[in-house]
Amino acid sequence: MAPDLDVASLRVLQAIAEHGTLTAAAAALGTSQPAVSQHVKRMERRLGTALLDRTGRTVRLTEAGRVLARHGEAVGAAVRAANAQVAALTGLRAGVVRVAAFPSSSATLLPVALAALRRDHPGLTVTFDEVEPPASLHQLRTGACDLALAFSYPGTDLGRGADDLDGLMTRQLLSDPTFVVLPDGHRLATAARLELDDLAAETWIAGCPRCRGHLLASCEAQGFAPRIDYATDDYSTVLGLVAAGLGVALLPGLVRPYARRHPGVVVRSVGTYPRQVHAVTTPDLLRVPAVAAVLAALEAAAQQVAEGPGRGAGRDGRGRGGRGE
Repeated sequence: MAPDLDVASLRVLQAIAEHGTLTAAAAALGTSQPAVSQHVKRMERRLGTALLDRTGRTVRLTEAGRVLARHGEAVGAAVRAANAQVAALTGLRAGVVRVAAFPSSSATLLPVALAALRRDHPGLTVTFDEVEPPASLHQLRTGACDLALAFSYPGTDLGRGADDLDGLMTRQLLSDPTFVVLPDGHRLATAARLELDDLAAETWIAGCPRCRGHLLASCEAQGFAPRIDYATDDYSTVLGLVAAGLGVALLPGLVRPYARRHPGVVVRSVGTYPRQVHAVTTPDLLRVPAVAAVLAALEAAAQQVAEGPGRGAGRDGRGRGGRGE
């Protein structure tokens, strides 16, 4: 069985080859000449061969010593490269962070955060996949992403159950009020005040499974069951169906800027509870400077979005009824 070699031994021989004497090698390594001499003797006993040819006061590497010294040079270069790369990661001059984000956040929060990161930390790379919770939390647990954006409505959690959050770190980003979208020719498009039960007789267009669940729960709280004829995860499709007069829809506030610009629809506040948007990672990943920087950028983006126009909510957190927005 071949004897084990260690990095320190290889670096000692490389220093001797580079500097020519044990004394100079010891100075380069920050140790004493006797310590270097003893280290070489231990290596020779372990390997069963001479590594130095000691003639008088001069030393020369044997063939075995020269072989190990060449490997020591490669090891030293690898260690220096590793130190440089870790320093770059720690100093936010490099690094890759993988984000899993649900669609409305990847169209609103994420671009604002990415623009700030590119300005402040141009060496960082952020990649993302559009994934709805709880699938995004599963990706986080399996190591497929480093940070997940997730949301919950009243009565639901971010995962499928409390156990899904064990060992994870969650940071609330914003409270996102929901709103209703009507065709611009709808009879209630200009009503002075709008409540959800005013739309009990309407045909509804549902969104993702969690959004559909929120719609059903909100309508049940108002004493009616919505008639849902269409369901799609694509908000542009929802807005197109509404504009065509095929129904009304309840959408999250992050979509509001796009809904306002969509022809043929009217955006209205309505009395439903908001969803909570969170960033989720692990405690260990949060200690990685690049992940912490992305989280900080997302928190700043969420504050910017929350303070934007038309994001008001009542003191109880519910959206206020009012005139068309």
